[in-house]
Amino acid sequence: MANMRNQVRLIGNLGKDPEIKEVGNDKRLSRFSVATNETYLNDKGEKVTETQWHSIVCWGKLVDITEKYLKKGSEVAIEGKISNRVYTDGNGVKRFSTEVIASELIMLGKKNSEAA
Repeated sequence: MANMRNQVRLIGNLGKDPEIKEVGNDKRLSRFSVATNETYLNDKGEKVTETQWHSIVCWGKLVDITEKYLKKGSEVAIEGKISNRVYTDGNGVKRFSTEVIASELIMLGKKNSEAA
């Protein structure tokens, strides 16, 4: 059960191309958003699809994979943990951010060469 603490798994599509950033000495991170969809029937029997957006951060070897293979619209499966951050923006306003720190990533769907 200990392995189940703070674990999240998502399957969705990238909302934009990954953003690669250099941080510190020889460290890079990849940041992108993933949309997940949930479909259900409402009280009137109508089909409703709700989309949730998740901020994803990758480190290490996952940065190379995201940089080389992922593009806007790519379907991925992500496993990781939830991380909450507090920071002050350029205007001095305190901001809160919730992100998924990816530990595993699986590319799903078509290969980039097959995508139209």
